[in-house]
Amino acid sequence: MVVDKSYVERNRASSSRMRALAERLSDEDLRLRCGRNWTVSAALAHLAFWDLRVMHLLDATERNGKLCVAEIDISVNDIALPLWAAIPPREAARIAVETAEALDTRLENFPQSLLEEIYAFNERWVVRALHRNGHLDAVDAAMKR
Repeated sequence: MVVDKSYVERNRASSSRMRALAERLSDEDLRLRCGRNWTVSAALAHLAFWDLRVMHLLDATERNGKLCVAEIDISVNDIALPLWAAIPPREAARIAVETAEALDTRLENFPQSLLEEIYAFNERWVVRALHRNGHLDAVDAAMKR
């Protein structure tokens, strides 16, 4: 399966969106509620966590020369939310932006045949914009309230 290279621009656009948002957020903004139990900073820490998860997947896949998926139950969001919420808000924003940009670069330079395996298994692990933009939309909505 050939990976549509538009993921590169989509990922970069979502990282740029995240950076622009993080730069304009005040410390008070970072503490705003963003969803039922989330804050803006927890949403950003969440994005950093899942981008780091994809980085881990890339490392293992490249090292083994084939797709290596570490199963992570979706309940990890509920388990990790108190930890993400405890991260100082400005630090959560910094980590999210730096991780997104590093992952974008890694994905762009990842071996094509391995990237195709990953994409076929889970498109969202390659097109990170699909995950990021949903949360960034929620943050934007919280900012408008």
